[in-house]
Amino acid sequence: MSRRSSAEHRLAWLLCAPAIIAMVVVTAWPMLYALWLSLFRYDLRFPDQRRFIGLENYMSVLGSEIWWQSLFNTLVITVGSVALELVLGFVFALIMHRALLGRRLVRTSLLVPYGIITVVAAMSWRFAFDPTTGFVNALPGLEGGWLTERWSAFFVIIQTEIWKTTPFMALLLLAGLTLVPEDLLRAARVDGANAVQRFFKITLPLMRPVIMVALLFRTLDAFRIFDTVFVQTRGAQGTESVSVIGYNTLITRLNLGLGSAVSVLIFICVLLIAVLYIKGFGIDLSRRDEK
Repeated sequence: MSRRSSAEHRLAWLLCAPAIIAMVVVTAWPMLYALWLSLFRYDLRFPDQRRFIGLENYMSVLGSEIWWQSLFNTLVITVGSVALELVLGFVFALIMHRALLGRRLVRTSLLVPYGIITVVAAMSWRFAFDPTTGFVNALPGLEGGWLTERWSAFFVIIQTEIWKTTPFMALLLLAGLTLVPEDLLRAARVDGANAVQRFFKITLPLMRPVIMVALLFRTLDAFRIFDTVFVQTRGAQGTESVSVIGYNTLITRLNLGLGSAVSVLIFICVLLIAVLYIKGFGIDLSRRDEK
């Protein structure tokens, strides 16, 4: 590495230092403190009984059927919402990318749901599926207590997430579509490749890093789902997510030790998801272009 590139590298680190320090203070310190609390039996209702118990809180959580049920619920919501968002996001991204008339209006209209606060969106969908005040049950053949049964409640939660966050997925994929060279697509068209072949043989491979980032962001966000579940069911009918379990343990029951253990386990799950995506897409984050 030349002296100039080494100086530029040091300058880059100096410029990034304030942001890194802020992230450490805001993110790393609370996480380390939660890790420390998770090693104690610490209930705010009985503060005098605080004592070090090692990994007992983790053993209690991992040995609980409630944790595994909530983890399954979270995976159902995550996989169901993210998979459909990817498909719909690609459709909307292609529409926005190819729209000849009213392109700005199409993009603005599509992004409206993403600009709505999650709690407001969840409340809107809750009222829409309410048996007495909602309009869904007024439609032919759709009568039922949607939020009073487990799988129908999952359906409403997943639909809410799809409606709210598909624009985010579409926006990221649209950015990826703009990076695909038009000359390459024209050359493939001249060689006789149809639209489907161009999409799967050229567009998708070139967009692999963008797709990985979009899926990673949305999967991590969906895995930490709390607002929609809490507003629509409060975890009833067996719809508790891991974040709802953490809230009930840490905030409602005031059990700092056990709640911190749940938070650390959620963090570990998030890290595993990130590693699986990076390994699955074959993206080497350590590689650096050098002259």
